[in-house]
Amino acid sequence: MAFAPMGPEASFFEVLDRHRESLLAALRRDGGEPPSGGSHLASSSEVLASIENIIQDIITSLARNEAPAFVIDNRSSWENIKFEDSVGLQMVSHCTTRKIKSDSPKSVQKFALILKILSMIYKLVQSNTYATKRDIYYTDSQLFGNQTVVDNIINDISCMLKVSRRSLHILSTSKGLIAGNLRYIEEDGTKVNCTCGATAVAVPSNIQGIWNLVTDAKFVLIVEKDATFQRLLDDNFCNKMSPCIMITGKGVPDLNTRLLVKKLWDTFHIPVFTLVDADPHGIEIMCIYKYGSMSMSFEAHHLTVPAIRWLGLLPSDLKRLNVPKDSLIPLTKRDQMKLDSILRRPYVTCQPFWRKEMEIMADSKMKAEIQALTFLSSDYLSRVYLPNKLKFGGWI
Repeated sequence: MAFAPMGPEASFFEVLDRHRESLLAALRRDGGEPPSGGSHLASSSEVLASIENIIQDIITSLARNEAPAFVIDNRSSWENIKFEDSVGLQMVSHCTTRKIKSDSPKSVQKFALILKILSMIYKLVQSNTYATKRDIYYTDSQLFGNQTVVDNIINDISCMLKVSRRSLHILSTSKGLIAGNLRYIEEDGTKVNCTCGATAVAVPSNIQGIWNLVTDAKFVLIVEKDATFQRLLDDNFCNKMSPCIMITGKGVPDLNTRLLVKKLWDTFHIPVFTLVDADPHGIEIMCIYKYGSMSMSFEAHHLTVPAIRWLGLLPSDLKRLNVPKDSLIPLTKRDQMKLDSILRRPYVTCQPFWRKEMEIMADSKMKAEIQALTFLSSDYLSRVYLPNKLKFGGWI
C-alpha cells in the first residue's frame, strides 16, 4: 500500500472497527447486498430497441388516426414511493402514470422535446459517443428554454425506458470533490491519487468507468458544504485522521457524487458518516445520500447507502457544548415546513434517534451552521469535535 498515514494510533479506531463489524454482520444477515431493481445498466442494443419500440408505438397511433402520447411514471407523488430500510425510497412496481399527449396544448411542447431528446440519445448510443446534459441543452438553448427542462426530460426518459442515465450515454458534470486515502484508475487509464494535500480531486464524471480502486480508509466523511470541506483540508484533517476519505457534493449532491459514495460503500463496506448543518436543509441533504430522493427513486438501487450515519452537527450537540444563543439562527417558516415534511417521511419511523434530534430542533425553533462551533476555537471542529465523535462513537 503506497499510502503514508500520519493518523492516530490503532486504538483510536476501536469503536469505528466495531461499527464496521456490525455493518458487515447486518449485510451477512440480510444475505449480502439487496437485489438490484428499477433501472439497470442496459446494453446499447437494449436501449436502441426500447427507443425503436416507442417510435413504433407512435407510428401505430398515427396510422390509427390517434394522437400519440408518452406514458411516464409519476415521480412527484408519495403514493408511488415505497420505503425499504435496505434500499431507501424506491418506486412501486405498479405506480400511477401521467400522459404527455401530442394533441394537448398543455403538453404538446413537452411531447416534441421528449421526441427530440430521444432522437439525440439514439444517435449517441448508436455511435457509442457521450454527451453531457449541458451539451444537449446547448444544441438548441432557445428551444429548450433552460437547463432544468432538459434535466427533467432526461430523468423522465430514463424512468420510461427503465435504464440508468449512463445507459443513455448522457453524463452529468460533476461538482463534487474527494480527498484522502484513495487511488483509482479512470476509464481512459488515467491514474488518480486523492491523497490529501491542499487541494482535492474533482469527482469523476464517469463513476461506472473507474476501476482498480484502492484504499485502507477506516471511514468516509461526507461534508455538506464546500466551505467546511475546504476548512477541514486547510486544517490537515485527512492526514490527522488518516486513513480516511472525505467527500463533498457542495450542497445538494449531484448524481456523480452520490454514485461515488455508493461505489465506495459497495466496494469496501467501510463506515460512511455525514457532517451537515443542524438545520432542515442539512438533514434533507443527508437523507438524499442515505435514502435517496423522490425524483430519482427509480434509480434508488444505484444511488442510496442506507448504512450512512449522522455524525454531526446534531441539534443536541448545541446544548451539550453550550453554543451561545447568538450563534444560533431562528427557524424560518420555510424551515419549519421542511422539518415537518421530513418528520412525516416513511424512513423516520425506523430512525427514532433522528426523530428525537429533529424534535429538539422543532421545540427550540433554532438552527445552527457547523461554523457555530468556531466560538469555542477556530479549529474546534477538526481538532476536538470530529476526533471525539469518531473515537467514542458519537453518531446516530
